[in-house]
Amino acid sequence: MTKPIKEFCDGDDFVGYYLIKEIEAKQTSSSTPKDYLDLVLADSSGNISAKYWDASKTDIETFFPMCLVKVQGVVQVYRERLQVKVVRIRKTTEQDGVTITDFIRSAPVGSDELIPIIEKTINRLSNNDIRAIVTFCFEKVKDKMHSSPAAKSHHHAYYGGLAYHIVRMLELSDFICQQRHFLNSDLLKAGVILHDIAKPVEMVSEYGMVTDYSNQGKLIGHISMASNWIIEAAIKLGIDLESNTILALQHLVLSHHNLGEWGSPVQPQLPEAVALHYIDAMDAKLQMVEDMLQTIPESEEWTPAIRGLENKPILKLKL
Repeated sequence: MTKPIKEFCDGDDFVGYYLIKEIEAKQTSSSTPKDYLDLVLADSSGNISAKYWDASKTDIETFFPMCLVKVQGVVQVYRERLQVKVVRIRKTTEQDGVTITDFIRSAPVGSDELIPIIEKTINRLSNNDIRAIVTFCFEKVKDKMHSSPAAKSHHHAYYGGLAYHIVRMLELSDFICQQRHFLNSDLLKAGVILHDIAKPVEMVSEYGMVTDYSNQGKLIGHISMASNWIIEAAIKLGIDLESNTILALQHLVLSHHNLGEWGSPVQPQLPEAVALHYIDAMDAKLQMVEDMLQTIPESEEWTPAIRGLENKPILKLKL
């Protein structure tokens, strides 16, 4: 039986089936450089860095991202982190009886439950123009929303992650609107649904894993794309482009990352935009922590440094 990555411990010898999430052919820095494969092996419980030393040209040509493999390896500690030394590796065959869906991580709640929640929220928006624009934009990506992750690696980076991120944010926005009555609930909830709506077009993903960014993603980005979709919706729906509704929705999308270096051309300057930024940040950062805690081996006390948390690790404190 294949041992889950999360249960790996230092010194483990194992044989099992795993997914190659990332792979890169490199050379050692020795006086006579030798080829090796730098990999990230993954299963539904997590992932782990791995090295396959003395790789041949055939090895380099054989293995690729999203490839299922049978691995014999040894778990070792390197720079205070667990790492796998691959002893043998081969691609799986039909006789192995494994499929890629056995190895992918998914959101804790299924898309079949999440998508109707988003649609119900849209249908309950009381402002007709806001409801029509959000509906138009959501329909563009509804089919991809079932599987799309919310990011390549930072947060909700798994099958159905984007829909899960949106629904968790909608729950937070419900609480904030009940507490802060000066906020426009329609605007804030529209912002929640629209802020990352173009992610499925920005990223090229398979089974919830991002393999690349699309040309639109590289050249325009999801923030600008979503802003453009709002304008497109207004034109097709006959909504005044100079209206405050269009101005507010564009501002929510364009400002939700807060700073230019984080991708936003403007900072939040509407009450709902301020709320959207912090709701987004709270859900994303807490999910980074939760995801890391759930996917590191049980034997690890500290998580690796989390990039989205200023490269700080998190301690699994036991009381």
